[in-house]
Amino acid sequence: MQATNEQTLIQQATRGDHAAFESLMRQHESRMYAVALRMCANREDAQDCLQEAMLRVYRAIGGFKGQSSFGTWVYRVTMNTCLDELRRRKVRAASSLDQLVDSGWMPADEGQTPEQYSIASEQRRFLEKAIASLPEDMRAAIVLRDVQGFSYEEIARILEANVGTIKSRISRGRGKLREILYKHPELFGRYPV
Repeated sequence: MQATNEQTLIQQATRGDHAAFESLMRQHESRMYAVALRMCANREDAQDCLQEAMLRVYRAIGGFKGQSSFGTWVYRVTMNTCLDELRRRKVRAASSLDQLVDSGWMPADEGQTPEQYSIASEQRRFLEKAIASLPEDMRAAIVLRDVQGFSYEEIARILEANVGTIKSRISRGRGKLREILYKHPELFGRYPV
């Protein structure tokens, strides 16, 4: 029933119904922002990319052919917007704990000691920097798979690549992350995952 509602909203938005378009964007905005935040590594650039992606979706909604789900199409537009921005600005800034919280992260154990919380926070910051240091194609695949939880097939549609290429990018990206983390046993132990 939701798919039918979404199809109706898409048809209405295509005909210029602003309320229908806003309703569609509300359904996808938080995940679009999370993708943009992970790709851009700072809130301001993520907000800019989110706004640009929404504008691109608005301009192109008439061309949406339904070959994939609307959500997949919207995330592809968002990812492409972020990649365009990264290529233009070469943004490599690290994420802060505030950005993690904004994207929905919550501490797993509210009963952590201050020392445990500090170590876990430092690990997360370092991991975010490590992800931000990956080449754009690997970072995009890692963010969509390991952070956002998309399937290989969905990632292939979003990034417009074949599944084998996506699996390769993820494998190489994870390998590079392991190399980076292995060099910091003080944070991740002797043998990081």
